[in-house]
Amino acid sequence: MNRFRSTSLHGWLLAALFLIGTAVLVYPKWTKDYTEATISWDVSGYYLYLPATLIYHDLKELSFFPPLVEKYIPAPGFDQAFLHASGHRVMKYSCGQAFAMLPGFLAAHAWCLTTGAAPADGFSRPYQVGISMGALLIALLGLWFLRLVLLRWFSERITGLVLVLLVIGTNYLDYSAINGAMTHNTLFTVYALLLWVSGRYHDRPSSGKALVLGILVGYAALVRPTEIIAILIPLLWGMDIREKAGIRHRLRFLWTHRLHLIIAALVTALVGSIQLIYWKYVSGDWIVYSYEDQGFSWLHPHVWDAVFSYRSGWLLYTPLMAFALIGLVPLWKRWRPMFAMTAVFVLVFMYIAFAWDIWWYGGALGQRAMVQAYPVLAIPLAAFFSRLPSRQWLRVGIWTLTGIFCLYNGWLTWQAHRGGMYHAGEMTGAYYWRVLGKWTLDKNDLKLLDTNEDPGGERLNTRVLYHADHEADTTAQLCGLDAIRGQGSHCLLPGTEYTTLVDLPAPGEGNWIRVSAMFRAGDKEWDIWKMHNLCLDFRRNGEIIKHKNIRLWRLLDPYETREIWIDSAVPDQPFDQVLAYIWNPGSSKPLLIDDVWVESYRLP
Repeated sequence: MNRFRSTSLHGWLLAALFLIGTAVLVYPKWTKDYTEATISWDVSGYYLYLPATLIYHDLKELSFFPPLVEKYIPAPGFDQAFLHASGHRVMKYSCGQAFAMLPGFLAAHAWCLTTGAAPADGFSRPYQVGISMGALLIALLGLWFLRLVLLRWFSERITGLVLVLLVIGTNYLDYSAINGAMTHNTLFTVYALLLWVSGRYHDRPSSGKALVLGILVGYAALVRPTEIIAILIPLLWGMDIREKAGIRHRLRFLWTHRLHLIIAALVTALVGSIQLIYWKYVSGDWIVYSYEDQGFSWLHPHVWDAVFSYRSGWLLYTPLMAFALIGLVPLWKRWRPMFAMTAVFVLVFMYIAFAWDIWWYGGALGQRAMVQAYPVLAIPLAAFFSRLPSRQWLRVGIWTLTGIFCLYNGWLTWQAHRGGMYHAGEMTGAYYWRVLGKWTLDKNDLKLLDTNEDPGGERLNTRVLYHADHEADTTAQLCGLDAIRGQGSHCLLPGTEYTTLVDLPAPGEGNWIRVSAMFRAGDKEWDIWKMHNLCLDFRRNGEIIKHKNIRLWRLLDPYETREIWIDSAVPDQPFDQVLAYIWNPGSSKPLLIDDVWVESYRLP
C-alpha cells in the first residue's frame, strides 16, 4: 500500500496536528509562570532529580531548592521532598520520569550556558520550553507505535479513527498537549512500545527482544512503582483462554524460552534498582515509602467514585471510553487471543488506580491515572467501532454520541485551562449541571462548589431579621483597607478563627434564609483549604442540625468589593437558633466586611 494513501497515517497526522495545535494555540504551558508553568506542582517533583544531580550536585539536602521555590513558585511550598529520619530530604516521587525529561533538560541547559540568555538554574524559561517540547515528542512517538499495534488486527480506517478519537475525545488530549510533562503521557508511550515489542517477540522470540521487554517493564515501574503490572502484557499476549489448552500452551512457551524470561526479569530488576540505589544513597535505607500518610484501601477500592462521581469520575469526564469497555464483548467474540491480556490488565490496573486513597488524583481532569492505560484500552475501542450494530438507528446514535463526546472533551479542556469553569477535585453535581455547556462564568455559580442549594428566581414575603451597617466599627484601618461604605467596616484579622456575624433565635416565618454582606479583599487567598468560609448553621440546644458554607475567596478578586450571600432552606427538624459566622481555617489575608443582612423568605 502506498504510504501516502494510508488512512491510519492520515489519522496519525490529524491527531498529531490537533495535539500540537492545542499545545501551541490553546494553552502553551511553557509560557506560563508559577504554578501554571510546565515545571510546577507534581512535575517539579519528578523533575527535581535533574537539577539536583546535574547542576547543584545536592541530592541529599536539596538546599538549593527553597530559593528557587521563592523565585519561581512552582508550588505553594516545598512539598516535593520530605525530611527523612536520616536528616536528609527524600524525593516524594520516583525518578523514572526524570529520565524522560533528560533530553529536554540537557538541550535547555546547553542553551542557557552557551547564550547566557537566561539563568542556568534549571527553572528559567528555556527549561520550561525544553521539557514541554520533549513531552510533545514523547506523545507523538506513543501515537505512532499505537498505530503500529492496532494495525496488527484492525483496518487502516479503524486504526486512524481510534488515534483521532483518543486525542480529540478523551482526557489524553490534556495529558499530552498541555500537561504532557506528567507521568501519564510518558507511560502512555511506554505501554504503546510495550504492546508493539510484545507482539514482535511472540512472532519471533529472541533474547534481544526479551531484553527490550525487561527495559520497558522496569522503566514503567521506575516511573510509577505500581506499573510493575505492565509485565502482564508480554506474559498474556495472544493467549487464548477458551480452553485449558491455551494456558498449557502459554506455560510451555514460557518454559521453552525460560532464558529469555530470566533475561527480562534481570533487566527489569536492574532498571528498577535505580530507585533503590537512590534511596540507599540519600536515606541509608534500601526501601523508603515516600508518600508518608497516603496509601491504598485494598479491601475497599473507590470504584464508584472514581468512575462516576462528579468530583473526578472517569466516565463522567471521559464518556467516550465507555465504548472501550463495551468493546470487550466484540473483542471476546472476534479477537479472542487478545481478550485475556486486555481484560486482565484493565481490571488489575483499575483496581490499583482506584484503591489509592487520593482516588481523585489532585488537579486532574477526570481520572488522569487512566490515561496511561489507553493504549491497551484502544484495542477494545477499535473492536467496538469495527463491529457496530447493523441497525441504522443504532449506528447513527453511536456516531452522534461520539461527536458529542468529542465536543464535550474540547469544552472540558478549554474550561480546565482558559474558561475557568472546571475546578479539578472540587466539582459537585449542582455546579456541574449549572455550568455544563456554558462559555461565560457567572461568579455566583461558584457557590455550588460548596453548597448544593441555590434557589434562584423570585423571593417572596421577604422579612429582615437582622441588619448591621458597622458605621461605628473602626477596625478597617487594621486591614490597611478603606471602609466599604460610610465611615466604618469590620476587619477580619488573620489569627481569628471564628467571627460571629449574627446569632438569632429561630425565625417564625419563611422557608428560606439568606445571609448577605459586602466584602472587600486585599491580596487574594488562593489556597482553597485556607479560604474564609461564610457559614450558616441551624442548631438545637447547641447541636448543629444543618450546616451550609461557601468559600468567600472563590468570589473575590484582589482588591475587589463585592456583595456575597448564602442561602439555605429551613430544615424540617426542629431548631432554636440560627447562627451566621465566618470561619478562617488558616488564611493570613485580612478581609473587610460591611452591611450585613439576614432575611427570611419564601419561594413561589
